[in-house]
Amino acid sequence: MADLWETIRQEAQQCSESEPVLASYYYANILNHATIAAALAFNLALRLDSPALPATLVREVCDQALTVETRLRRAIEADIVAYYERDPACDRYSMPLLYFKGYQAIQAQRIAHWLWHQGRRALSLYIQSRIACVFDVDIHPAARIGEGVMLDHATGLVVGETAVIGNNVSLLHGVSLGGSGCSGGDRHPVIGDGVLISAGAKLLGNITVGEGAKVAAGSVVLEDVPPHTTVAGVPARVVGRPGVEQPALAMNQSLD
Repeated sequence: MADLWETIRQEAQQCSESEPVLASYYYANILNHATIAAALAFNLALRLDSPALPATLVREVCDQALTVETRLRRAIEADIVAYYERDPACDRYSMPLLYFKGYQAIQAQRIAHWLWHQGRRALSLYIQSRIACVFDVDIHPAARIGEGVMLDHATGLVVGETAVIGNNVSLLHGVSLGGSGCSGGDRHPVIGDGVLISAGAKLLGNITVGEGAKVAAGSVVLEDVPPHTTVAGVPARVVGRPGVEQPALAMNQSLD
């Protein structure tokens, strides 16, 4: 969306006028910033602030990552659009940036992931621990995450070190992408593009969930999931096929 930042600024201006009590809030978090990346760095700094790493330093790290890494800037916009298009409760583009902890947590993980690959692993792990404490979302900084990803509600989400999440994926609260065994190497799930993983589902081990698949709520997935299938149960079994190519976009959690 070419004019996303301008749309967000217009929303903030309208909200500040309709609710003057929050005018300073909208100015501090959106209207005082020139870019969406700058606004995000400010927001994350406020939330991840701690005596050990104050907000000014968190903001400096976020600004650095977002300045040099084009992919990060593209992803933060794609994720906002994902929330707006998939969540009926999200009727403004500014809402994920300001209010949705799932969005904020995944952007913080993107910063931690950048630090991880810069060799700054101590700081990366520290930020992971702050994300877990502040947002109740635990995503290892080494986990690889695509664009257009929505963490709906997000509370209790766990994503392990070697997990891979593709583009245009939707995950709900209580989902675990967990490991199996105590050996090194790849030991967490790989999630294909367009996958929908419903609330409370547990996916364990070095398994692959194929493109366009759907995992029903409360399922325990221990084996590969073929592309464009729906799985459900404990342990999960194929029960049908999604009615659309990318279930993550439709957010229909009924069994097919």
